[in-house]
Amino acid sequence: MLFESLLSIQWLRHKATRLLALAAVSVLATVQANTLLVMGDSLSAGYGMPPEATWVTLLEQQLNQGDADYSVINASISGETSRGGLERLPALLDQYEPDIMILELGANDGLRGFQIPQISRNLSDMIDMAQQSGATVILLGIRLPPNFGSRYTEPFFEQYATLADEHEVLYLPFMLEGVAQFRELMQEDGLHPTDEAQPLILDNVWPLVQEALGQTSS
Repeated sequence: MLFESLLSIQWLRHKATRLLALAAVSVLATVQANTLLVMGDSLSAGYGMPPEATWVTLLEQQLNQGDADYSVINASISGETSRGGLERLPALLDQYEPDIMILELGANDGLRGFQIPQISRNLSDMIDMAQQSGATVILLGIRLPPNFGSRYTEPFFEQYATLADEHEVLYLPFMLEGVAQFRELMQEDGLHPTDEAQPLILDNVWPLVQEALGQTSS
């Protein structure tokens, strides 16, 4: 009876040790998980469509079809401005510790006619924060509708290239290239792409993500 009790105690100890080891591995895997953070507006949040149709969701699916094992955090909010993104970013960096950050903001600032130097400062501060946290940054540029006038729209568009050069980040000049010029790929408001356009947006972004993966693994 005593012998059986001792065996039972040893078995329980062995079981407890094994469970603790498995828990430690689980925690370690969580800490070591790769994370990609998307900071954007309605173009990334998926305005007018289900979440599973967005290019960000398609990106996570494509990432995890290969060797990469990434958790994609879509922190995009419809209507978000560069100032709003700047205010939210520190907490998001602390929480998720991303390896890669895709920055897609500024369109709502431009649609509201905000001063371009201020937009650039906000985006620049966001890039600095992300790089200081150790993240590789991908900057997505955007164009405004031509009815805003070239005196505003051209400097607005050019600011993204300037920021990319200054901070030496990966850069896509126009995320809606091959989409915005086709009416059938845009929603009725003329500002937001349709469900059908999402794979095309991913095609534009994907080469930069692949390059970022190479940088983070080196």
